Amino acid sequence: MRVLLVEDDEMIGQSLRDALDANGWSVDWVKDGLLAQSALADGDYACVLLDLGLPKRDGVEVLRKARSEGNQTPVLVLTARDGLDDRVAGLDIGADDYLVKPYEFRELLARMRAVIRRRDGSAHSIIGSPEVQLDLTTREVLVQGERSQLSAREYALLHALLERPGAILSRDQLENRIYGWGEEVSSNAVDVLIHGMRRKLGADTIRNVRGLGWRIAGDPAPRERL
Repeated sequence: MRVLLVEDDEMIGQSLRDALDANGWSVDWVKDGLLAQSALADGDYACVLLDLGLPKRDGVEVLRKARSEGNQTPVLVLTARDGLDDRVAGLDIGADDYLVKPYEFRELLARMRAVIRRRDGSAHSIIGSPEVQLDLTTREVLVQGERSQLSAREYALLHALLERPGAILSRDQLENRIYGWGEEVSSNAVDVLIHGMRRKLGADTIRNVRGLGWRIAGDPAPRERL
């Protein structure tokens, strides 16, 4: 899945990007507030990791502008500003969560999963349809009760499709959810991923809508089943 990292400290940013990459995230990293605004306007991100003390434009202003423009991407603030007033202000202008530096990386991952679940409208760690479900904690797919492990890109692809079962996503939409800046993306990369997923999950699981894209059939899974 694709995440936007907004951090001006070179050492912190590099360390965090490497750790996220090792855990299967595609990371776009920007180092000032103006670039953050541009990336938020153009990108389709699972969530944003936002520092507040940024050059060119403060993180608070970046967040305020994004929310005023209707951007609902989950934002997790990561900052050294640990005062109560700072935390309250960040949450009040639209942050989904707030984590004070230094923090444990495992906690960061858990909070990222939590804000994404809330964005998907579920307090549960499983999303999807009655036929196909995705466990956000273990990154496993469940088909008729059978679990299978997914690669990072398979997980990102399936997550994008299962957010809205039945909706058609184009090639460009899927590429934007799976790949970060600077990654080499061949013209048939999505086709190859979907071919592998069909072999793993069944030929009819992901359906092609000619000329438009792909979808997973079905309505969202009933809450009592999750």
